Amino acid sequence: MENMDRLEEWLDEYEDFFWPRSAPRPGPTLTRPKQNSGGLNKSRLNNSQLITKNHFDEEALINKKLPKELLLRIFSYLDIVSLCRCAQVSKLWNILALDGSNWQKIDLFDFQIDVQGPVVENISRRCGGFLKKLSLRACQNIGNPALKIFAQHCNNIEELNLSGCKNITDGTCQSLSENCPKLMRLDLDSCSQISDVSLKALSEGCPNLEHLNISWCTELTEVGAEALAKGCPKLQCFVAKYCSLVTDDSTAMISKNCHNLQLVNLCGCSNITDEAIQHLSENCPKLHYLCISGCSHLTDASLIALSKNCHQLRTLEAERCSQFTDCGFQALSRNCHLLEKMDLEECNLITDSTLNHLAIGCPQLEQLTLSHCELITDEGIRHLGMSSCSTERLSVLELDNCPLITDASLEHLVTCQSLERIELYDCQLITRVGIRRLRTHLPNIKVHAYFAPVTPPPSVGGARQRYCRCCTIL
Repeated sequence: MENMDRLEEWLDEYEDFFWPRSAPRPGPTLTRPKQNSGGLNKSRLNNSQLITKNHFDEEALINKKLPKELLLRIFSYLDIVSLCRCAQVSKLWNILALDGSNWQKIDLFDFQIDVQGPVVENISRRCGGFLKKLSLRACQNIGNPALKIFAQHCNNIEELNLSGCKNITDGTCQSLSENCPKLMRLDLDSCSQISDVSLKALSEGCPNLEHLNISWCTELTEVGAEALAKGCPKLQCFVAKYCSLVTDDSTAMISKNCHNLQLVNLCGCSNITDEAIQHLSENCPKLHYLCISGCSHLTDASLIALSKNCHQLRTLEAERCSQFTDCGFQALSRNCHLLEKMDLEECNLITDSTLNHLAIGCPQLEQLTLSHCELITDEGIRHLGMSSCSTERLSVLELDNCPLITDASLEHLVTCQSLERIELYDCQLITRVGIRRLRTHLPNIKVHAYFAPVTPPPSVGGARQRYCRCCTIL
């Protein structure tokens, strides 16, 4: 509640809070003046007056040396709390700290539990057209009335994060549509009450929208997707994790109208098939990030489609795409040479052949996840360790739950001088000796592994043990 009290006082009675109508208060940097021979005979009141006078003389000197424009520029780098503290130093600093140009970016995440509607209303009235970026992430007490006032006052807003604001409904998006034509980035993650009405409103009033996050918005349908696709052709980033809106048809509509898409996250959209990815690859050649984790209906046809058209692809997250095989990754590595990060966790049909193709065709690879790829052996790691990407770039390698790899794999990785972290949980054939040997070559590497403690022998004739013999307390 301390944060809430401080924020509310600043917003509701800014001048009175920092500068009461009584005599000005000395700031926190008071220094005691040098005492003269008669200083010991002065009263405590006179001492206080001298200190105050000395402080404000020094303050006046500082303000003369630093022009207002420079102070404003310095203040522009401060967060909310720091600005409030500066506002207590002097009347001039109070005025400068309150200047709207210092409030172009506001993040209230640290106050999320305490922020109420009046806070947002007061911020919008004070900042007005200066405010360009506001984050209300996880501020669950914020609703439509406050955001309506915000939209009316902050017409120049460009980035708005409402992730986790579960009380907002279509009314918020309608207000944004009516008042905020410059909006470029909107995060509605977990705003579960919004419907197709919101997407239709955004398509009509926010034509400059480039980034939209509608993850976990379960009331959306293809109707909203069609409106969004037609009204927001500048869309570059589309995040729709676990969103019922995402189907083959909606993906086709969005990709055909939004050719500038560069980042697409469809994690958990289990309804899509290869058809959706084919539409993306055919219409969005600038795509450099794609997450299709949990899209279990996808097959190698999706990877082949990406390999034909998406040559700028740098990140592919394909966790739990259990139908992908070596054939698909062979095609991908043949044409997508810029790949830097790949997550292939639980792609459990791939073998050492995939690693061989990646080693040859993806020289930029920096992060590779092979967790639960149970057919990977030391031979695949050998191909990877001999590649140019491993010796120059590979920094993260996740091999947990790969039961066939042994200490020999670690031997193949000793030349990977850029390797910073390796995951080896539940790799039962990896030993402490192998890890120590790896660390002699790569002393700064972080190795995450687990070795079950030795099971102590059962007690003979003693009292029954009251703890699990397979667990130890470190």
